[in-house]
Amino acid sequence: MPPVTSPPLGGHSLLIFLVGAVALLGTALLLGRLAERLKLPAVAGELCAGILLGPSALGRIAPGLFRWLHTSTAAQMHLLDAIGQIGVILLVGVTALEIDLGLVRRTARVSLGVGALGLFIPLAFGVAAGFAAPPILRPAGREPALFALFVGVAMGVSALPVIGKMLSDMRLLHRDVGQLTVATGVVDDIVGWMLLSVVAAAAAGTLGPAAVLKPVCWLVVIAALAALVGRPAARALVDRTSSPQGAAGVAVVLILGCATATQAAGLEASFGALLGGLLVGGCRGATAAKLAPLRCVTLSVLAPLYFAEAGLRMDLGVLARPAIALAAAAALAAATLGKFAGAFLGARLVGLDRRAAMVLGAGLNARGVIQIIVAGVGLQLGVLNTAAYTVLVMIAIATSLMAPPVLRRAVARIEVTEQERVRGERAGQLIGVP
Repeated sequence: MPPVTSPPLGGHSLLIFLVGAVALLGTALLLGRLAERLKLPAVAGELCAGILLGPSALGRIAPGLFRWLHTSTAAQMHLLDAIGQIGVILLVGVTALEIDLGLVRRTARVSLGVGALGLFIPLAFGVAAGFAAPPILRPAGREPALFALFVGVAMGVSALPVIGKMLSDMRLLHRDVGQLTVATGVVDDIVGWMLLSVVAAAAAGTLGPAAVLKPVCWLVVIAALAALVGRPAARALVDRTSSPQGAAGVAVVLILGCATATQAAGLEASFGALLGGLLVGGCRGATAAKLAPLRCVTLSVLAPLYFAEAGLRMDLGVLARPAIALAAAAALAAATLGKFAGAFLGARLVGLDRRAAMVLGAGLNARGVIQIIVAGVGLQLGVLNTAAYTVLVMIAIATSLMAPPVLRRAVARIEVTEQERVRGERAGQLIGVP
């Protein structure tokens, strides 16, 4: 009996996919340029593109066109989502290429200190907000404590992809505070995903010692394999590749391979992408010219498409109800105050000055797509309803939009060091900054 294969994508389905992709990417690029003119990073406009083309705007202005584009079949939406997932994985990997591991090692104590307070203080604020939320935001038949824990985890995490894109857009990734923000975001993400796995297991009724210990054990195993096997393999592959096209291809395979490993282990694929990017960035052959094609395609095409696609599942219409609108405003205030205060206090306790602490507080406050993913998990498990999901996504986008102005003012007062100038020249060659 011959193997069963699925039929190729039909002509009509391909047309819908192409129209949706062109509309999303075109709107994301247009709003990204507009955001840059308003002195905001491009990612701010890209995050708003999906809102305009989703149920919040297009769904109400032209419902027939919206249904044709986005709700023909579930599989149709999965096509765009699959490309977006590739985009965010490569974005995290590309961000990791510019991480100075020497600086990360020197500032490990600082990253852990800031990351701990920057995660657990907003988590506590989120749990309190979850318990105080009106019944309209809680699904019937679910324990209030479980709902509150999910809200707390969603508010505690930071969004490494958004942080990396935002710092790259603002030309801050080469600065010491930019590197420290990324390193601290890694700490937040790792602990946040472990907490999510525990809370998700509780929601599914499978919570036990294995649900707590499994992600920790896999984290140690994967990190060890990356150091002992992945590093020499990456150097052998990248250093022997002479052409930019070949080096970009090898880098993509390594980043996607590491993401696959962590996803299979029950950890987030973004963490594996971070490891893959670090492996590639540590190779002598990973020069700016070799990796320029990868950065160009990722930052100008795949990442904007992902950020735009993230807003398609959000419906701002539920905020027309006063109870939900008030709860959303209170939740946004709690999320912002908790994350900024946690990161700021953590930075001050480990000896950073006020300006650097403000940079960390503003940068880590950007929840972006990670909070959207956490909210999606809660919606899938039935812990969140549509209204609560929309509130959390609104917080994710709002916190990502409010971070750049504070970042710009705080960083402007921090003197550029010679090491940062050298690192900036390399970053400038890599991303085409004059």
